[in-house]
Amino acid sequence: MIDGVTVGEVRPGYELWRPNRDKPGSITTKFVIVLLLLATAVLAGLVTIGGWSLLKGGGAMGVLCVIYTLLYFFFAFLVFRWSRGILPVAAALSMILAIFCAVGASSWFEREKAGLAQATFSSSVIGTLVVILGLLQLVLIGVALYGFNQEWQVEEERPIGSGEDYGAGAAPADGAPQPV
Repeated sequence: MIDGVTVGEVRPGYELWRPNRDKPGSITTKFVIVLLLLATAVLAGLVTIGGWSLLKGGGAMGVLCVIYTLLYFFFAFLVFRWSRGILPVAAALSMILAIFCAVGASSWFEREKAGLAQATFSSSVIGTLVVILGLLQLVLIGVALYGFNQEWQVEEERPIGSGEDYGAGAAPADGAPQPV
């Protein structure tokens, strides 16, 4: 309890305002992160489905890949709802996935020889998807950490109905210059 108001509650006559979420840069960053997370989930799903029969570790590795895919869909949902806290987790898992992609991509291209079993998709197609997925992870790491630094969580109280004309940097109603 701070100044007679419980944490998380708003004083009567005031509303919560999250100024950093209204900025065009924050909105664009959120959109790009959601797009990258969804693209990661789709590519990981395609690699899992296309190479299921050849995944090292058999079905257990396939299940792990499915879980990874579902996690990225969940992360996209959370970021869509302005959850900033999931961004470092997504960046960390993206780093792990980028390492897996870097290590495993060449093995898919090496399977294009005669006599080796083929997966649902051509091995070169899966290899290309893995390379794209790895590069996508590097971009996702950078954008997620950039978004984390935009401080989406900052909240301010403002009088109800004050709208855009309230807050730090807002011009006074009478047009007088602000003090320095």
